[in-house]
Amino acid sequence: MLAADEQRLARPCARDEKIAVVMACSLRRGCVAISPLTLILVCCLLLAGCGSTPAPVSSRTPPPSQKINHHIVGQGDTLFAIAWRYELSVDSLARANGLSRPYNIYAGQRLTLDVSRTRSSRTVNGGAVAPEKTVRSSSKPAKRVVQPKVYALPKGKWHWQWPVKGAISRRYDTNRVFKGLNIQSAKGRKVGAAAPGVVVYAGRGLRGYGQLLIVKHSETYLSAYAHNRKMYVKEGQKVAAGQKISEVGGDPENSGRLYFEIRKNGKPVDPMRLLPRL
Repeated sequence: MLAADEQRLARPCARDEKIAVVMACSLRRGCVAISPLTLILVCCLLLAGCGSTPAPVSSRTPPPSQKINHHIVGQGDTLFAIAWRYELSVDSLARANGLSRPYNIYAGQRLTLDVSRTRSSRTVNGGAVAPEKTVRSSSKPAKRVVQPKVYALPKGKWHWQWPVKGAISRRYDTNRVFKGLNIQSAKGRKVGAAAPGVVVYAGRGLRGYGQLLIVKHSETYLSAYAHNRKMYVKEGQKVAAGQKISEVGGDPENSGRLYFEIRKNGKPVDPMRLLPRL
């Protein structure tokens, strides 16, 4: 009977309960002088500890991320590149910082990203300067970063066209935050401008895009071509629809991929709604 009681009480979850069983058996044999009330209290405490498990720290909800409300201009930055990074229109970003064309900005300059505010601009040597600057301790003046001259935009009606021949490997998806199209083409294949316009960015200063071209088509629309192997146009250059602006092949993980994006008033839109049907 004593063996059966020990086997029933010694469950897998409780190493401490086994100790309590041994104490109980010892009490029955008269080996240890422990009061029955004390033994019952100890067993209850051990069973309560076995049945409750604290929640892991990893299950706690992380704090919300902080919203970025300003940008410090770095070497090589342009206003178009900054606006693209934060999904803002160039005009609204310029107005918020009191800038007028040709949008001259300076390394170390602090730009607000709150486009709901408007500042009056002041002109120095023909170029607008944002009134708010980062104070430098060094007496050496900050190197000036000048936005290239913006040429006149194309007039009249124009139509979108595909930038490269290939198959769509990934589509625009707001739910998964994919803001353009992956077009699977061939390394070295020609990339053409999707519409007439002016090149407002040509470089690799935006992380995740490789060699990137941004073309402005109107005061409303921009298009972007990322992961180019070679670029044939420069900032400020006019381009015609279909004109060769680059070559596919700049993505080291997929040499046939071109990433293409269209933005309306600074915000990404689905290119499939604007491009002609395949």
